[in-house]
Amino acid sequence: MSLHSAPGARRPVLAITSGEPAGVGPELCLRIVEREWPARLVVLGDIEFMRARALQVGSAAQLRRWDPAVDVPAGVIEVCHAPLASPALAGRLDPANGAYVLRLLDRAIAGCLSGEFAAMVTAPVHKGVICEGLGAREAMPFTGHTEYLAEHTGTPRVVMMLVGAGMRVALATTHLPLSAVPAAITAQALEETLRILHADLVRHFGLAAPRILVAGLNPHAGEGGHMGREEIDVIIPVLERLRAEGMALVGPLPADTLFVPHTLAQGDAVLAMYHDQGLPVLKYASFGGGVNVTLGLPIIRTSVDHGTALDLAGSGRADAGSLFAAIELAISMAAARPAG
Repeated sequence: MSLHSAPGARRPVLAITSGEPAGVGPELCLRIVEREWPARLVVLGDIEFMRARALQVGSAAQLRRWDPAVDVPAGVIEVCHAPLASPALAGRLDPANGAYVLRLLDRAIAGCLSGEFAAMVTAPVHKGVICEGLGAREAMPFTGHTEYLAEHTGTPRVVMMLVGAGMRVALATTHLPLSAVPAAITAQALEETLRILHADLVRHFGLAAPRILVAGLNPHAGEGGHMGREEIDVIIPVLERLRAEGMALVGPLPADTLFVPHTLAQGDAVLAMYHDQGLPVLKYASFGGGVNVTLGLPIIRTSVDHGTALDLAGSGRADAGSLFAAIELAISMAAARPAG
């Protein structure tokens, strides 16, 4: 087993971006001292701001600037310092800090690509305030972590997958209006998505021959063309072609009966055709403990399954379960990744 780590370190090093400073991300990061981890966790953020938030929420965690050559005792959080652009207050968004949030992502991406970090875990960001802060300076608006990571690692296609409650649910399309979904499910896009999903289930999850349950797009998976032809014209031909190569693909299956225990037990992952087809079931079963994983990247990235929760920021009442699950999964994925 080979894990990337900082020089001299015995454990893999993970980067944790603290996310939107007005949200719950920073205080969730403070809670990593509640557990012992088989990895070295480095929080990316403004260290003085993090100390102020610790005082606000009554955290006794000690913070120290990260030095890869120096080990720290238990109960100390290592912080890779990046200064805020503007003072941050819990629950109050400030567009001036939009670029700061992206700098944290850039630092984590660079560290993962160089091998400094074994993986990155992301706390939630606020898309709207980042876009407002960037304004006219950026030709492309910020549409989310997934798209940003793809662009900044030169990855032409990535796949969003959520993990929780014993399920892995990947998406053929992500943040699209429902009216735009059918046109986005082309043979090429679906094939590329299935290849990425299959490859990363092997590479990161240790599944030698993953079984993938594929949902249909239409009610009853089109019912033989009576409720839509996408299954006949696009989905079935792609599945047959990939099955001929040896992939274990089941479907297309009606989404209303796919998520029953008997069917789920026959697969290692589900591919849903659109966001609200697959995620409501998983989030109902696991919200607060689910993990968002970006597949297809040259790096490992996991994330919490919730937003910035501005109404809870600064209260110390935010649940750290999803962050802890994201860290655990990132460590597991890094351990499963083959050498080289």
